[in-house]
Amino acid sequence: MSKPTPLSGFPELLPEERFVEQQVIDLLRRTFELHGFAGIETRAVEPVETLLGKGETSKEIYLLERLQAEQAGTDAGVGLHFDLTVPFARYVLEHAGKLEFPFRRYQIQKAWRGERPQEGRYREFTQADIDVVMKDELPFHADIEVARVMAEALAHLPLPPMRLRVNNRKLIEGFYRGIGAEEPQSVIRIIDKLDKLSAEQVSALLTSEAGLSEAQAAQCLSLARISTSDSSFVEQVRGLGVDNDLLETGLTELAAVIDGCADLVTDRFGIEASLSLARGLDYYTGTVFEIFMVGFEFLKSVGGGGRYDALASDGKSTYPGVGMSFGISRTLVPLMSRGLLSADRKVPSVVLVALVDEESRASSDAIATQLRANGVPCEVAASAQRFGKQIRYAERRGIPYVWFTNAEGGHEVKDIRTGDQVAADPTAWTPPERDLRPSVVLSP
Repeated sequence: MSKPTPLSGFPELLPEERFVEQQVIDLLRRTFELHGFAGIETRAVEPVETLLGKGETSKEIYLLERLQAEQAGTDAGVGLHFDLTVPFARYVLEHAGKLEFPFRRYQIQKAWRGERPQEGRYREFTQADIDVVMKDELPFHADIEVARVMAEALAHLPLPPMRLRVNNRKLIEGFYRGIGAEEPQSVIRIIDKLDKLSAEQVSALLTSEAGLSEAQAAQCLSLARISTSDSSFVEQVRGLGVDNDLLETGLTELAAVIDGCADLVTDRFGIEASLSLARGLDYYTGTVFEIFMVGFEFLKSVGGGGRYDALASDGKSTYPGVGMSFGISRTLVPLMSRGLLSADRKVPSVVLVALVDEESRASSDAIATQLRANGVPCEVAASAQRFGKQIRYAERRGIPYVWFTNAEGGHEVKDIRTGDQVAADPTAWTPPERDLRPSVVLSP
């Protein structure tokens, strides 16, 4: 078989990279569960008509087709989900009678999207979502709760600092209505392009496509320039002289989110009210979020979300929710591919049990069994080479300790990082806590 060609957009991780991913997943899960969020996993496929309900992604859906098409049956007309929100909406409707509301859910799972691969954007990727969903009406404090939970989770990750940008669709829609815009949704979609186009280009689109005058377009751009790390944005917006009830509601809600997360701001996590943030998806109805990694803003957002008051409905009941998604692959793979993030060893083993000769393998296996009973991950040397080669074998894999049996039958363990070698009892010995698992290493 010839050497296979990698498939673009489907990243595969080396063992030390996979550990980093698992560590991030474990930390996220731990924080989510501390806040009472229950984990779920949905199926990988959804009916195509469900996926096509989000029209802007219709060109990105991977369809499934059996080779024996004539036997497809119920397998026909399904595709891989491109995010975790669409399957979650279906999940809530399907299982509503068995769920307790408010339903706090987290979901860490793969998704597939047929877009052009580039750094930070992949065809197969893992993401982590949290949502709070209620039946009929969701209190606003859920917006603050979701922001606080994700903020706490991000602050614990062994990654560069994260920044959460927040805005409110009521605020910007109310402002656009207040200046006389006839199609506020068109204005929102155009303003959302500010991270890709210049202010002059956006202004031209506002006049040519949204029907605004140059003065109205200038007002929209003045609003979009406002960005604060506290609730001082409220007076800045009011200083623009626009009056609208929906605008006032949005200002109040956004200030509540910013103030509600103020005590979580550290050097690991920051939050800002960013009034250029729109998120073009129409189903957002209030708070909107985007997550950025400090120093890696070229990746654009590595997560986002918001409030959706009618994402799921069965005609009788509506299930409003608020949620946020964090792109695990989108964040980790660029860091690892640049050599900035890894684990300090390639295997989970803490100890390599040295092998004197093949005849003593059973004795080395027995030592390894005793160490594992202590909760110490270990392995026996692959072959009875000279001890120097066995030590180098451990070094290449990052294994910090090598276990020896001396001529008198005693046991010694050597820390190959320092050269220290001491007597040890395999039935009782454990390494320092920091050595029990590989550590994530983030380069400056």
